[in-house]
Formats: sequence, C-alpha cells, structure tokens
Amino acid sequence: MSEDDDAQSSDASDRGDQQGAADDGGTSSAVEKSSSKRGSGDVDKARKGDGKAVSKQAKKKAKADKPGLIARFRLFLRQVIAELRKVIWPTRSELISYTGVVLVFVVIMALILAAYDFAFAKAVFFVFGQ
Repeated sequence: MSEDDDAQSSDASDRGDQQGAADDGGTSSAVEKSSSKRGSGDVDKARKGDGKAVSKQAKKKAKADKPGLIARFRLFLRQVIAELRKVIWPTRSELISYTGVVLVFVVIMALILAAYDFAFAKAVFFVFGQ
C-alpha cells in the first residue's frame, strides 16, 4: 500500500465522520421539533420511567383491556402445563439411582454433623464442667 492510498483512505474516513455528525444533528433536531409539537391536552404531569407522558385515557384503556383474575390464573396454568411438557423426565431406573445417591449423601452429612455435635459437646463439658 502506498502513501497516496493511505491519504485517500484517511480523507474518505474524515468525510464519513463529517457526514455522520451531520446526520446526528438532523436527527436530534427532528426529535426536538416533534417533542415541541405535543399538545398539553389531558396528559398527566407525571412521566413514566422511559420519559414518555401517559394520557389518562390510555391508562383507563389499559386497565379495561387487562384480563380478569380468573382469566390470568387460567393463562398461568396453561403456561405451566406447556412448560412441563417440555421437561425431559427421568426414567424409573434413573429416578431410583438419583434417589439412592441423595439418601447416601444425606446419611453421610448427618454422620458428619453428629460427629461435630459430639466433639463440641465434649469440649464444652471439658471447659465448663458438669
């Protein structure tokens, strides 16, 4: 690559940066213009977290469109059943195997806990006497 090629590519990138800056300026002024056109009508003074004003009519419509408690509960149950159908259930032999592993682990942990309890009880009786 020669020096002329480097100079041409840097000139092209500089022009691209200038065009990008011009585009950003045009966009921001369009946003400012559109925000200044908003009417004050029945817009609440409180704004949502996203910065958009919410009209009272929109709130009432959203509340009216919201399904009832029973409909939402039925939807929840349908979604739970749909998710449970996706679950890969263990076979009977896998279930027995996993249950055995869990029981052995619980017994081992209980023995360790009992040993610590016994050791600490002996230490307490040694220090404080009986």
